[in-house]
Amino acid sequence: MTETRATDSIAEAFDAVDIIRVKRDKGTLSPEQIDWTIDAYTRGVIADEQMAALNMAILLNGMDRTEIARWTAAMIASGERMDFSSLRRPDGGLKYTSDKHSTGGVGDKITLPLAPLVAVFGVAVPQLSGRGLGHTGGTLDKLEAIPGWRASLSNDEILAQLQDVGAVICAAGAGLTPADKKLYALRDVTGTVEAIPLIASSIMSKKIAEGTGSLVLDVKVGSGAFMKDEAKARELAETMVALGQDAGVNTVALLTNMGTPLGLTAGNAIEVEESVEVLAGGGPADVVELTVRLAEEMLACAGVRDADPAAALKDGRAMDVWNRMIRAQGGDPAAKLPVARESEVLYAPADGVLVELDALAVGVAAWRLGAGRARKEDAVQAGAGVRMHAKPGALVRAGEPLMTLLTDTPERFDRAKEALEHAAVIAPEGSRPAQQLIIDRIA
Repeated sequence: MTETRATDSIAEAFDAVDIIRVKRDKGTLSPEQIDWTIDAYTRGVIADEQMAALNMAILLNGMDRTEIARWTAAMIASGERMDFSSLRRPDGGLKYTSDKHSTGGVGDKITLPLAPLVAVFGVAVPQLSGRGLGHTGGTLDKLEAIPGWRASLSNDEILAQLQDVGAVICAAGAGLTPADKKLYALRDVTGTVEAIPLIASSIMSKKIAEGTGSLVLDVKVGSGAFMKDEAKARELAETMVALGQDAGVNTVALLTNMGTPLGLTAGNAIEVEESVEVLAGGGPADVVELTVRLAEEMLACAGVRDADPAAALKDGRAMDVWNRMIRAQGGDPAAKLPVARESEVLYAPADGVLVELDALAVGVAAWRLGAGRARKEDAVQAGAGVRMHAKPGALVRAGEPLMTLLTDTPERFDRAKEALEHAAVIAPEGSRPAQQLIIDRIA
């Protein structure tokens, strides 16, 4: 066993310890060193403890733009790349593709109405999405609340649905960026999730490998976001935009507020219900605003500049695409959604204006009620979550419903209520909450 390892080590182009020392000493890795590192870790030549040490060195000392770009390219090269060049418009021309990625938040159901809305205007939306972990919700978890809907599609099925329907929301295949899957799991247990070069390369390697022609990034800022600090969120957005542009993907980013949950629901089935309300021309104003703005950005990136996404929500065109998209993946858009067996109402403690509703607190409560998971293998409750009856800026009266907690397992209520103990701030009438949904645009 020892002799085999020695022989294998001699045959390798580099040594993991030398690579670690470069970043430990604030040096710059060469393209060849980066290529070898990602390939060797994927093959199992570099041990988890060695990659953990390198990740920590990157967290502490950073990477320059050239290093991050090469790291991203090496992760893309670890697996397959999707190709949408066969997609065609009715006139025979190339059908443009545009995608959106959110860094995650509470009540962030935007992908659900957004994908069919953009498809209305002839732009294909290949939305490869993920599942929730911790207090942030997952798009696939929400959609799996729809009876019959399936997340796993083959590449051929994805292409066929994009050609026929124009939009697909599904899980990424196992062949896409396998290096990232290993690195993501390792970062999660070694305290290196926050490293901006590693976050940016993780997100962008998947999106570039996915093969989309253009990409709009929704980078969340605030208590319920991964990035709490605006300066760090801006740095992440700028890094990802640069990676996309360097790879030939037309990329822009919006910095958006996640201090307050999006919409009036945080859960799975209840967020689907709210998304359908948006597609029917209604829904909460903040969800509609962000959906329309992201649609405008996605369409502009794909070269479509005379579209009116707001009108397509109002007149039913987006709903038509939604129904076709859900049916194409085995779901029944007319089926009743799961409803939690138990509920408990929380009431406003005083008269006044609701000036704050903390997104992290609401997200943690929804998670504790069963809407989220602590580990990737955990199951979620489709009907669990938090339904909010007021948003910041609303006038509330003592004793009126403020939130309704939903779960199948009532023993979860106490811990959910603990999370929400200081979530709502009510100020005297005449107070105004400081709210700005869209903070900035980065291109």
